[in-house]
Amino acid sequence: MTHVSPAPKSSADSSKALYGGTGSRRLTVRDIAAAKQRGEKWPMLTAYDAMTASVFDDAGIPVMLVGDSMGNCHLGYESTVPVTMDEMTLLSAAVVRGTRRALIVGDLPFGSYQEGPVQALRSATRLIKDAGVGAVKLEGGERSAHQIELLVEAGIPVMAHIGLTPQSVNAYGGYPVQGRGEEAAQQLRRDAKAVQDAGAFAVVLELVPAELSAEVTRSLHIPTVGIGAGPDCDAQVLVWTDMAGMTNGRVPRFVKQYAQLREVLGGAAKAFAEDVVGGAYPTEEHSFH
Repeated sequence: MTHVSPAPKSSADSSKALYGGTGSRRLTVRDIAAAKQRGEKWPMLTAYDAMTASVFDDAGIPVMLVGDSMGNCHLGYESTVPVTMDEMTLLSAAVVRGTRRALIVGDLPFGSYQEGPVQALRSATRLIKDAGVGAVKLEGGERSAHQIELLVEAGIPVMAHIGLTPQSVNAYGGYPVQGRGEEAAQQLRRDAKAVQDAGAFAVVLELVPAELSAEVTRSLHIPTVGIGAGPDCDAQVLVWTDMAGMTNGRVPRFVKQYAQLREVLGGAAKAFAEDVVGGAYPTEEHSFH
C-alpha cells in the first residue's frame, strides 16, 4: 500500500498534529481540544486486541475506540446490547497494552450506566483503573448529562455519543437516520449542547444528516466525531473491520472499504490448507533435527 504523507498543516508547529505529528507521548484530551482550535481534522478507528491496535498505532491513528461494536464484529453477538463490563475491561486493557501514542477510549456497555451517575462512575472507574484507558464513551444526550457531569467532576474524560445510539436498537427497531424533521433536529441540537455543557470533551454524531452535523459542529467548541454524519465533522470514525473489508455481507452506506482483508485472509488460509494436504508444508527449511 502506498503511503500518502499528511497534508501540510496551517499551524506553524506541525509536530503537534494528531495525525502526522512527531511526538511519541500518549495523547490526551488536551491534544484533542487543541486540534479543534487549530481546525485540524483527525481519524479514529475501533480496536479490540493488542495486535491490531499496534498496527493502527504504528500507522499514526491518534484515537482508538474500544467500542461495544466488539459485540457484532469480534464476539459474535447480533448487536452491542449483550456486551459486558468484563468483556469491555479485558479487551480495553489489551488495546492499551498494544499502543504507545494513541488516546484509548473505552465504551461503557449497555446496562453499565443507565441506572444513574453513581453506576456510571463505578463502571467508568473500572475502565480507567483496571484497563488503563484515557477516556470513556457513553451514549445519550440530555438523558445522560448527569452521568457525564459526575464522571467529569471525578476526573474522568467523557466522549458523548448522540444521533443513532446502537444500544437503543430495540427501541428504534433498527438503525434509522436520526435528526430528520424539525422536531428531531431540535432534539439533536439540544443533545449536543447538553453533553458539551455537562463537560464532554468530544461527541460522536452517528447517522445524522450532513447539513445538521455541519451546523452542530460549527455551534460547539468541542470536536464532533462523525460516523455516517457527512464530511464537516471535526473527526471521522469507522469500525475497523468495516474499513478494512473484514465484514461479511452488506456494510453500511457510509462505509468506505480501504482493503479487502477478508479475501486476503481467506486466500492465505486456503493456501496453507492446500500445502498441508498436498505435502508441500512443512518442508526441510521449516523442520528441526
